[in-house]
Amino acid sequence: MDILRTPAERFDDIPDYPFAENWFEVDLGNGQTARQHYVDEGDKGAPPVLLFHGEPSWSFLYRKMIPILVDAGFRVLAPDLIGFGKSDKPDDIAFFTYELHVDWLKQWRNAVEPRPAALFCQDWGGLLGLRMVAHDPDLFDCVVASNTFLPAGGTPSQAFLAWREFARSSPDFRIGPLLDRATQTPLTEAEIAAYDAPFPDEPSKAAARAFPSLVPVEDGMPGVAENKAAWPALAAFDKPFLTLFGDEDPITKGSEKFLIDRIEGAAGLDHRTLSPCGHFCQEDQPEALAQGVIDMARKAGHLA
Repeated sequence: MDILRTPAERFDDIPDYPFAENWFEVDLGNGQTARQHYVDEGDKGAPPVLLFHGEPSWSFLYRKMIPILVDAGFRVLAPDLIGFGKSDKPDDIAFFTYELHVDWLKQWRNAVEPRPAALFCQDWGGLLGLRMVAHDPDLFDCVVASNTFLPAGGTPSQAFLAWREFARSSPDFRIGPLLDRATQTPLTEAEIAAYDAPFPDEPSKAAARAFPSLVPVEDGMPGVAENKAAWPALAAFDKPFLTLFGDEDPITKGSEKFLIDRIEGAAGLDHRTLSPCGHFCQEDQPEALAQGVIDMARKAGHLA
């Protein structure tokens, strides 16, 4: 297996993304390592907020939220998952597992910002982030979840099955147009190119191809037992847990009720379904999402 590094010049013309590069070396667990890129904005001593992206995006997705959160007084940390964004990309689809991604993100978090943090998570950012909340609830002061869930088997929707098959087999797997189709706010050509930038060729898309097939939505899949084991601790999380889902997201719309009904800290909060808002909510409703994070952090006493 080769560890690919996207040429730096692919990111030369990224719009509205003035953030300095930061790097962390991740132990991949097979005798190899990979560089992980992350955004780190705001005062290093300020209360931290973690922004976890999903499939097949990268920290560029948070470019509209980051300045709002910095202005509110946060240290804002937004990593690119291994295989995405500016981070290195193993080129073997079969190498990626749910468990490995959890481990890699924990390595980054424990090294870069081990203090209790606020969390915003969307899509696979929630599959990873909510598992981390269940494992170490004391490391999170509040959570805002959007268009995500913690699946543990069952029966997947037809919309998800179609997406999984498309990611697995489509010969034309262009990432930028995928993002454009899954937002309510039309992306510019420069923004579409920014989402394409991390993936110059087919081998670089291994993680993006793999991720949908790793979602444990059917009984017996890897990750089902681990998520079932995580749910009691997640349900017992009693600090503020807000859901802000997209009304126009065909993949996750409605699944917020499983979080609201089961997680103790979700009780009594102003959960909302945002519109217009597609799957990549950060493009459509960045102000509302950032304000949700600010409100929950203040409610938790995490932010003054």
